[in-house]
Amino acid sequence: MPRRYRPPKRKIEPDIKYNSVIVAKFINRLMKGGKKSQAARILYDAFDIIEARMHRNPLDVFEQAIKNATPILEVKPRRVGGATYQVPVEVPPDRQLSLAMRWLTQSARNRPGKSMAEKLANELIDAAQGTGATIKKREDTHKMAEANKAFAHYRW
Repeated sequence: MPRRYRPPKRKIEPDIKYNSVIVAKFINRLMKGGKKSQAARILYDAFDIIEARMHRNPLDVFEQAIKNATPILEVKPRRVGGATYQVPVEVPPDRQLSLAMRWLTQSARNRPGKSMAEKLANELIDAAQGTGATIKKREDTHKMAEANKAFAHYRW
């Protein structure tokens, strides 16, 4: 990892169907083994399932799920005088989106169900409604940060 030079952020092209950069990033996060068209098909099928079940715009449900899953605080280990403290820090915006997407895909993969599109649709619906494994993960992260608030003065 370079000490001074930080490589520039790559610009991600928006997806074809919804013309959204967040959807394109989620497709990239969902992709396994370089199979982008398969990942896109899974997400679009999940959007079709969401639209059929909720009778709402699936992009709105998706954005609400991302917003609900986004963490604000997390803990980072900080070594001070031979002891390691879990110090609560605010999450940068890029990492917030990255963590939310990672948690959504992991929770969807761990769900029981038939197809990945169905599992993903169920997880997105749950996250949009404020329930599910992704939301529990975010709340656990916030609880950990709240519990270690006493070490906030070690922030660097």
